[in-house]
Amino acid sequence: MSNLPEVLWLSTSPSFSRFEQPLMRYLSNQISIAQWEYLQSPDEPASLDAAMVLLQDCLKSHNRPIHLIGHSTSGLLGLYYTRKYPERVKSLTLLGVGAHPHVDWQAHYYSLLQLLNCSRQIVLAQMVSSIFGYQNNYNTKKLIQVLERDLTTSISPHSLFQRVSSTPGGVEVPLMVCGSKDDVIIDPHALKGWLNWLKEGDVLWECLQGHHFFHYFYPQQVGRQIIKFWQALSLKESNTVVRAAMRYT
Repeated sequence: MSNLPEVLWLSTSPSFSRFEQPLMRYLSNQISIAQWEYLQSPDEPASLDAAMVLLQDCLKSHNRPIHLIGHSTSGLLGLYYTRKYPERVKSLTLLGVGAHPHVDWQAHYYSLLQLLNCSRQIVLAQMVSSIFGYQNNYNTKKLIQVLERDLTTSISPHSLFQRVSSTPGGVEVPLMVCGSKDDVIIDPHALKGWLNWLKEGDVLWECLQGHHFFHYFYPQQVGRQIIKFWQALSLKESNTVVRAAMRYT
């Protein structure tokens, strides 16, 4: 993929792809964007390392750094990749990723499953409410099916037997972190933990509402902030080139 566009959207949870489309469509009207999908078969172990190798295979032939963007576990993959290959990344945008980036909806689900003396379906129904807000019975049943698929197809490192933790930290490249004030999975405290790691020019932005999939419910509002972030980087880059040219002349 030597002709990648300016932005690469990372997608490691195929069951959630429908919730990514509104924001991707909005961004594609402003900037060239492609989607990178990791599809894991039921016979494969959940492995961020395997996804990292495939992502590197995709980007190593690209002749310039690229903007990466990802939600939840997809963002975690982007974070790991950026830390390992900062020279290949122009900026990183994280959606619904806390300062302890391994925390995702599955970590909450397995913790509840162990704590509550009730069925898997009841716990999943509670997770639907936490992730998407109140839903009627029909939507709740459909979203339970979505969550069940994600449990078997995403590369989230969590399971009933272990919850993985991680050390917080930033990245060398420009970073934007977005979340929602009413997100139960990545609550405002978890989001604001990033303040300890942000550099000059990095951005932390909160949507007023929208729960864990705030970018699905408010794609234009979220998209405007992301475009503003990228435009600021482009302006800074242009000014740096101009100053360098003036010194040279």
